[in-house]
Amino acid sequence: MKTKVFTTVIAASLATTAVADGVVNLYSSRHYDTDERLYSDFEEATGITINRIEGKADELIARIQAEGANSPADVLITVDTSRLERAKDAGVLQSIDSKVLEERIPANLQDSDNQWFGFSQRARIVFYDKADVTNPPATYMDLAKPEYKGMVCHRSSSNVYSQTLLSAIIENHGEEEARKWAEGIVANFARDPQGGDTDQLRGLISGECDVSIANTYYFARALRKDVKGLSADIEKIGVVFPAQDAEGAHMNLSGAGVAANAPNRENAIKFLEYLASDQAQQYFSGGNDEFPAVPGVSKSESVAKLGEFKADDVDLSKVAKNVPTAQKIFNEVGWE
Repeated sequence: MKTKVFTTVIAASLATTAVADGVVNLYSSRHYDTDERLYSDFEEATGITINRIEGKADELIARIQAEGANSPADVLITVDTSRLERAKDAGVLQSIDSKVLEERIPANLQDSDNQWFGFSQRARIVFYDKADVTNPPATYMDLAKPEYKGMVCHRSSSNVYSQTLLSAIIENHGEEEARKWAEGIVANFARDPQGGDTDQLRGLISGECDVSIANTYYFARALRKDVKGLSADIEKIGVVFPAQDAEGAHMNLSGAGVAANAPNRENAIKFLEYLASDQAQQYFSGGNDEFPAVPGVSKSESVAKLGEFKADDVDLSKVAKNVPTAQKIFNEVGWE
């Protein structure tokens, strides 16, 4: 069986065939070709066909809201805790009861009301130019120290990864310390915030930056296959998992929940439970260089090369609620 991908033009046809034996309608903002294996394996194992609509997270959330009680959406899957919490706040998800998910997904990686669950993780860590930096920052807070003035590259404040990291700092260190940190990072910028995570790593190779922050899967991907402007010189980059003597490395989450008016609710729950299986968890790691959410599942070679580390086990649902405060701080300190 083959996963069906519907464009915006023809996706409306789902509305008339939303309820059917052996169907689950997935709204996804994950745009990774490697996820195709996840979908095809689920179809083969269960006989349930996945109908898929892809788009940006906020667009999909707004679409489900607009569709209301007649929405064909069964599952929303997206990247970053803040977006999952945004979907919950928008009323487009529902609480579910699944012993499988409760037992396999760590409590800090699931919503307190069981409206969303995390299925894969990326550590957001420090990377540095080994030739120029002999004393790399050991914690996130160290990045704001004056000794790194003119050395730091980072993404813009509008990026969800930036927002969630600052939100975690608020949760772990308090709002006042978080503001001091943001002020210090702005003072230490080597260039105006720009580009994606891969661009932060490329900045280390080009010499524009000496220190940067990025999600681990961008680095692991460049270890596994050729990434232009990065893989050929990747040995020049050093890696630091921050705060190993404190809270641990910040984890960015990819997760999913059952849509509020899911016409195929039981199939939707089966799909989420499949995502928590060893098979699916290993494929998140092997196909997209992510860390499994389920403890004890083996990591892919590219991810395993990063080594063992302590992860921050802060409750990510609480972190997500700090995003408005984080954005306020960004605005106040002039982080573009």
